[in-house]
Amino acid sequence: MLLFLLFEAVAVTLWLTKDNLFYLLNFSYIGACLGLGTALFTAGKRYARHFVQLAVGSYMLLYLGVISRENMQIEGFWYYLFLGVFEAATIHYAVAKIFGPLLFGRGWCGYACWTAMVLDFLPYKVPKEPRRKIGWIRYITFAASLIFVAALFLAHVGSLERIMFWAFIIGNILYYTAGIILAFFFKDNRAFCKYLCPITVFLKPMSYFSLLRVHCDEDKCVHCGKCLQVCPMNVEVNKESRKRKNGTECILCYECTKVCPSKALH
Repeated sequence: MLLFLLFEAVAVTLWLTKDNLFYLLNFSYIGACLGLGTALFTAGKRYARHFVQLAVGSYMLLYLGVISRENMQIEGFWYYLFLGVFEAATIHYAVAKIFGPLLFGRGWCGYACWTAMVLDFLPYKVPKEPRRKIGWIRYITFAASLIFVAALFLAHVGSLERIMFWAFIIGNILYYTAGIILAFFFKDNRAFCKYLCPITVFLKPMSYFSLLRVHCDEDKCVHCGKCLQVCPMNVEVNKESRKRKNGTECILCYECTKVCPSKALH
């Protein structure tokens, strides 16, 4: 209910300030999907998170991206930022990936990302190998996206909207291809998220202060390690401290809470 009310507040605010009914419908739909998904999760439905992923991810990929021809990837964010316009991707990033994580951390990754939406259906839901120390690659892809869009503006290239649309299409093809290859190579569905995704550069610092997070009552913990075994992001979830290993990468899937025998996680 909290997430639904949050997105409804964003929907009404943007509708009134931008005088555009689309924002009311857009954020109300996303909020309703999140609210319904939360209700399904509370009811114990295992498909709850996948439902939200498909409902929100497909909408953003197919309707906003393909049909409406809006680049909702990081290149679209740089594009609108350089134009000095608070529209489309800049609003999306502000809500979901820059300021939103102060409230719900990396919930975007777990419930709305259209790349992870597909990758989560691959066979390696639980990592089969230890995490590699190659997360620095994400900073290269982050910088590459910025340099690409900056170069277009500096070169005064024409037809930027058309270029942004095709950058979205080609970018998603590359993301899906790389994500699937990495998943099978590392035997980890979320390898793309851990090593290559540029969005995590925005998500990481704000997620550290996230209000919504998995808590661990260390007095109840029996140190069985089951939570560590099922975490898709290798989070040291059996620690309460915000400094726990990979703590900023929790996607709020709550798989750990389902297997905890002492109910130490909540």
